[in-house]
Amino acid sequence: MKHGKKYVDSAKLIDRATLYDVAEALDIAVKTGKAKFDETVEVHVKLGVDSRHADQQVRGAVVLPHGTGKKLRVLVFAKEDKHQAALDAGADYVGGDDLVAKINGGWMDFDVVIASPDMMGLVGRLGKVLGPRGLMPNPKAGTVTPDVAKAVTDAKAGKIEYRLDKTNIIHCPIGKVSFGVEKLQENFEALLGAIVRAKPAAAKGQYIRSCVVASTMGPGVKINPTKVG
Repeated sequence: MKHGKKYVDSAKLIDRATLYDVAEALDIAVKTGKAKFDETVEVHVKLGVDSRHADQQVRGAVVLPHGTGKKLRVLVFAKEDKHQAALDAGADYVGGDDLVAKINGGWMDFDVVIASPDMMGLVGRLGKVLGPRGLMPNPKAGTVTPDVAKAVTDAKAGKIEYRLDKTNIIHCPIGKVSFGVEKLQENFEALLGAIVRAKPAAAKGQYIRSCVVASTMGPGVKINPTKVG
């Protein structure tokens, strides 16, 4: 793949053979965020588990101390008696059958989906639409809960979900380049701490195999996996 001049210049700041400390890696990631927009800084963590086995799944949610820098649009499925509480907490859309019909019609202008347990029979109809996009509500992520108002508040405050993909890697945003190294590091440590606490009992050997941070348009910076978590 041919990269642009900014990417090539950024790559010169990185020694590919070096495994950096967290602060140094984040400093480089910030410096490589040279786009005209405020780039997102992402973490990619490869774990020593096998996601094909149910007892080695790693999935959960964590509130980042400084949020992600993105204004999330939150959709809530709940009975009518919880609508006002969800709206008061900051939900952008609240409903039931009306929202199912709208989503089945192709509408997807939201970033987080929260549901009360008594609505999951309805929400289940959207599995083929929400599932592939990582938007299906899940109890482990705190997005299936009787207290939808609190879930909305958490989402707006910067609560993010982490989960393995098919290659046993977790991909998560930890903020914007404009946050600076200190805030990004605090978010990084919150995320990695949660991932470490979620280690399955069935996981054997080295748990965190590799860890890379990168800005949206920048090259990856490798972190020493023995120095995280």
